[in-house]
Amino acid sequence: MLKLLATTLTLSSLLWADSSTLEVEKFLKDTYSANPNIKSINVKVTNVTEVKGFEDWSAYYVELDAMLKKEKRQVVQKMVWFSDGKIISKELFDLQSGQNLNEFVSVPFKDEFYKKENLIYGNANAKYKVAIFSDPLCPFCRTFVPEAIEYMKKEPNKFAIYYFHFPLDSLHPAAVELVKAAIALELKGRKDVLLDLYKVKVDPKEKSNEKILAEFNKVMKSDIKMFELMSKEVVAHLKSDLAIADALMVNGTPTIFFDGHIDKTKNKYKEAK
Repeated sequence: MLKLLATTLTLSSLLWADSSTLEVEKFLKDTYSANPNIKSINVKVTNVTEVKGFEDWSAYYVELDAMLKKEKRQVVQKMVWFSDGKIISKELFDLQSGQNLNEFVSVPFKDEFYKKENLIYGNANAKYKVAIFSDPLCPFCRTFVPEAIEYMKKEPNKFAIYYFHFPLDSLHPAAVELVKAAIALELKGRKDVLLDLYKVKVDPKEKSNEKILAEFNKVMKSDIKMFELMSKEVVAHLKSDLAIADALMVNGTPTIFFDGHIDKTKNKYKEAK
């Protein structure tokens, strides 16, 4: 779908249109419908936010739901468009800094996403709320996430740490089973599961669920059974985490939200007073 859309519109092109939500939806639907590979398409603006430092511009978070002709399959894709009321563009660059403004906008983190079951450390009414989306087999996550959690957990009234499982199954298929095992163990009341999860050493491409679970149990000194990974509670928790990640357009790990806004630096928690 990405290649298909890239051939439809040049990412840096500027197109004239009205900036209202309905007009943006209509403009994009008409534009994408012109692609001969698309049988039908629905376009919905799910969120609109300001672009900080560029008050005339707004970021429109768009969801495309397309039916392809040749493959006869449905494809859903989310993306960001910018508009100042007269111009609509797929990308915006700051001429002075050369920065792509896509890096500085994100879907707002709704209060409803701060679920009790995702609060791993700290008090829910702490001064700051930090949300972490991570894959336990992501190389960077394995160093960053435990260090960040250890740093913040020492001050429970300052940081409320919310953790969301986001296994990148296309890159690390073994992470999916590891995550399910971790959820299953947490549901049994085990503490500090996440910190130990990053100590589990398994080939990210491992396809044997038995080997993955055996290594997990070895590190955790637990006895999680295979059938427990498929329990309704485990499946529901993972499904909820992935749904929230999808709503926020999270596409990489680790992704950090600090007090409701994406933290590209991943270090705002260290600067918090």
